[in-house]
Amino acid sequence: MVYCLLLLSSVVIILLCIKICILKKSAREISAQFSDRLKDDTNNLIYISSSDSDMKHLAENLNDELKDMRKKQLQYEYGNTELKNAITNVSHDIRTPLTAIAGNLYMIGKTDDISEIRTYVNAIEERTETMKQLTEELLRYSIIISDENKPQTEDIFVNQLLAESISSFYPVLTEKGITPSIHLTDARIVRNVSRSELARVFSNLLNNAVKYSDGDLEITLSDTGKITFSNTAKELSTVEVEQLFDRFYTVETAHHSTGLGLSIARTLVERMGGTITANYDDGRLTIIIIL
Repeated sequence: MVYCLLLLSSVVIILLCIKICILKKSAREISAQFSDRLKDDTNNLIYISSSDSDMKHLAENLNDELKDMRKKQLQYEYGNTELKNAITNVSHDIRTPLTAIAGNLYMIGKTDDISEIRTYVNAIEERTETMKQLTEELLRYSIIISDENKPQTEDIFVNQLLAESISSFYPVLTEKGITPSIHLTDARIVRNVSRSELARVFSNLLNNAVKYSDGDLEITLSDTGKITFSNTAKELSTVEVEQLFDRFYTVETAHHSTGLGLSIARTLVERMGGTITANYDDGRLTIIIIL
């Protein structure tokens, strides 16, 4: 009996020693790989040779943390690059009217001709208005992204709100030689959203059409509630279209803009639980909203 107990104890001890060795090996594997993953710019995960469930669970948890850390690192690097580009773009947008204002003020000081002075003053007023629009756009964007409060929602008759938005923009569109082609479904499209935010989205998209359209604009609201803004924009490229929703991104044809209009629209649409995308095919830009 004693012999059996001793034999059993020896077997248990041997098994425990084997178990400890396996765990130590797994710990060394995890330690070495974890250190490498932190140092190297890689998406490789931690793998262990052991089949021990606890060690595998530990490796899986560390892999999840590594994935999350890598994601945050990429977001930080992208945000840092985006911020640098934003500073460059905004600085350029502000410097241009400032330079013009300074030039016109200099010319005013060089002449006594009233008609010339009036011309320079009018140019200064135009550039000042440009700077006002730029700063207001920046302010609106900062307010929107910093507002963490859930907006008040209500059942909105989308057909009516879209029609009102188009109507209010009609003078601006016609001034640019754009006569919109409007196709709104007779079906009553109702969505529980923020009226002010949806109106802001429509306003930004109409303003975008003013900047990028080559002279046409087609607006459609389908029976399913899909909203599309489509216009010819041959000056755009596929790469530029992919970046239209990026913060502070502008293309050369977009004058007097920080490039925040579509970024604001995306933020608001996603806040309302919808999606907004852009397609570019055969020189035609189409922006699609689904709420």
